[in-house]
Amino acid sequence: MSSKTKPQTKSAKVIAQLSRTKGTTLDEICKITNWRQHSVRAFLTGLRKKGFMLAREQRGDDGTIYRITQSPSDNDAKGAA
Repeated sequence: MSSKTKPQTKSAKVIAQLSRTKGTTLDEICKITNWRQHSVRAFLTGLRKKGFMLAREQRGDDGTIYRITQSPSDNDAKGAA
């Protein structure tokens, strides 16, 4: 029997990119998802509405970098403490 792994969703890929220490750019997200920039920005807005805290930083020639600074589960843990 072969063990098949569930394919990673585009949402999961984007969240993984945003969770990296160095973050990610809109262009990088567009490349891994085949979404257009306006779709990526809408997805980021959706993450914010779900409780994710996103940082947006200007990094020289790299352009604007986005990264997750706090996830909804982090917020729940702090509320329970």
